[in-house]
Amino acid sequence: MIGVNKEINMGTERKIHTPLTEEVIATLHAGDMVMLSGEVYTARDVAHRRLHEALLKGEKLPIDLQGAVIFYAAPTPTPPNRIIGSIGPTTSYRMDAFTPKLLEQGLKGMIGKGNRLPEVVEAIKKYKSVYFGSIGGIAALTAKCVIEAEIVAYEDLGPEAIRKLTIVDMPVIVINDTEGHDLYAEEQNKWRIIT
Repeated sequence: MIGVNKEINMGTERKIHTPLTEEVIATLHAGDMVMLSGEVYTARDVAHRRLHEALLKGEKLPIDLQGAVIFYAAPTPTPPNRIIGSIGPTTSYRMDAFTPKLLEQGLKGMIGKGNRLPEVVEAIKKYKSVYFGSIGGIAALTAKCVIEAEIVAYEDLGPEAIRKLTIVDMPVIVINDTEGHDLYAEEQNKWRIIT
């Protein structure tokens, strides 16, 4: 006989504001729905590589990572009379090689899609940070959460330049929390087919 566990335990809904503090992050648990407001940076893999290389050389970073959140995204061109083009999450594992070093420097939150490598999950736990999942495919709606946008570093990267966004109530979900929980892994285990 085949059985499937169909319960999904989604946590509470919270409204939080950046910069993130360890006290706020400690109250977040895998599965919590979050409406995130404040300033976040956009950065994808090439920008991450540059940040990582700067740290290895002992150079000052072009952005302040203390309490910061990075959204793994690059917007489409900005239409007339809009603040930003469509902006959705990119696959997070592309940043995994660089993430522990950035967390060590004070990065507290990341927004992306897909799971993280075990060493990143451990770094999230060690540095008391949080990884939020964002829904792919709703990039036009996510753009409506952005009320300000400006390029702050690596302008030569075009759409993948680092931007500082001011957002209001961007919907995200906690995937990895400070206790080492992983929403993806836990939910997959619940849905495992039993023979």
